[in-house]
Parts: sequence; C-alpha cells; structure tokens
Amino acid sequence: MEIFQYVIIIALLLVIAFAIVRSKRKDFKIETNRLVECLGGKKNIKDYEVNKSRFIVNLHDVSKVNKDAIQKLGAQGIVEIDNQLKIILGEEAKNLKKYIDELE
Repeated sequence: MEIFQYVIIIALLLVIAFAIVRSKRKDFKIETNRLVECLGGKKNIKDYEVNKSRFIVNLHDVSKVNKDAIQKLGAQGIVEIDNQLKIILGEEAKNLKKYIDELE
C-alpha cells in the first residue's frame, strides 16, 4: 500500500513538472513570424544565414527594422553593418532558417 502512495505522488509531480515546462516553452513559429515582421517583412529580407548563435540577415531597407521589438523577443544583441544585421539569439538561431523558409 505504501508503494502505491509513492507511485501516485511521483506521477502527480511529473504531471506538474510537465505542465510547468510546457507553459514556459515559446511557440517558436509565432516568435519567428514576429521576428520577420520586426525585420520589415519577408519581402525586406534579401538573404539570411545562421552562424552558431547568430542570425545574420541582409535587408533591402534597414530603416524598416524595429530593433527594440527584436530585443524584446529575446535577442541578446544586435549589430548593424550597412544593410546587414547580426542578431545574437543563442541556441534558438539554429531553428530560424527552417521556419523562415516555410513562411510565404
């Protein structure tokens, strides 16, 4: 009987932990859409690449970029050189290329 109680307690703790982790996980596709909007839309993006933790994007018009909004999305830093932005995003940068390619 005592083992059964421990099993129930462990199961409840696992359910609670799973719920907490799931609630804190961002919907990456939504975040990607917001990032593209902050960059002036998909038509403003010439090309892009991912280099480790950096998302490097060449733009047609850098004046359309909302850098403050990109920072609020979690960018750790933004470097602007001419019409190119290097956005430091950490590990999330790896997933960006796949999701941006899927956008229409």
